[in-house]
Amino acid sequence: MSRADELFIQNCKEILAHGVWDTDQNVRPRWEDGTPAHTIKAFGIVNRYDLREEFPVQTIRKMAFRNALDELLWIWQKKSNQIQDLNSHIWDAWADESGSIGKAYGYQLGVKHRYPEGEFDQVDRVLYDLKHNPASRRILTNLYNHADLHEMHLYPCAWSMTFNVSGRTLNAILNQRSQDMLTANGWNVMQYAALVHMLAQVSGLEAGELIHVIADAHIYDRHVPIVEELLERKPYDAPKLWIDPAVEDFYAFTPESLRLEGYQAHPLAGKIPVAV
Repeated sequence: MSRADELFIQNCKEILAHGVWDTDQNVRPRWEDGTPAHTIKAFGIVNRYDLREEFPVQTIRKMAFRNALDELLWIWQKKSNQIQDLNSHIWDAWADESGSIGKAYGYQLGVKHRYPEGEFDQVDRVLYDLKHNPASRRILTNLYNHADLHEMHLYPCAWSMTFNVSGRTLNAILNQRSQDMLTANGWNVMQYAALVHMLAQVSGLEAGELIHVIADAHIYDRHVPIVEELLERKPYDAPKLWIDPAVEDFYAFTPESLRLEGYQAHPLAGKIPVAV
C-alpha cells in the first residue's frame, strides 16, 4: 500500500467518524449552482512521508502527476500569477479578465528582498542557502503576506515551506491552513515531495522527510460519497520516482524531467465538483 493512500484513508476515516460539520455556519465557498458548500473537518493533522522509502502518490485514484508538476513549476520556477502560463485550467475560476490571480502564490515568491549577501527572491534565497548555508535554521518561504491579501484572488492554502538540512539530507515541512482532502491532498503531497527531490538534487543533497501540517482538513458535503467510495478500494504499491540526473539547475526542470515508473491507480469516473 502506498504511504500516501495509507495516510489519506486514515485521515478521511477520522474526519468522517469524528469531524465537525459547519452546517450551522455562514460559509464563503459556493457550489456552481450557488448552494453553500459545507464541510466536515478535523483540526491539526500532521502527516510524515519518508521520501527515501517511497514517493508518496495516491493509487486509490489516478493522479495527474504532470499537471501537478506544471502547477508547482508555475509557482516556484516561473513565479507567475498569470493563468496563461499554465498548461491546465485549474486556476481559471480565480483569474480576472486579464488572466491574473492577483498578488498571490508565484507573485509572492518572485518579489525580491534585500539581504546582507544581496538581493534575492524567496526561491533563489532557498537555493543559495541550501548550497552556502545548509546549517541555517532560517531556510523557508512564506506566501501569506498580509499587506497583499486584499489583492489576492485566493488566499494561499499551502502557504509556507521550511527546509532543514541534517548531514546531507534535505527535510521539509509544508504548512497548509486549509486542505480540501478529496481534490487537493494527494495533489499537494506529490507536488511538494517532488519539490524536495528537485531542490535536493540541485543542491547536492538527498531528499529525506516531508512533513505535512494541515490546520483545517475538510471534506465537502458533495464529496462525501466519492470519498466513501475511495475508502473501499484496494490500494496498489507506490511507484518509483525517476528524476533526470542531468538537471543541475532548478530552473532547468520541466514537467518531463520527472516521471512515475510502474504507477498503477484506480480510475475515478466523472468530474469532481469544486467549490469556489
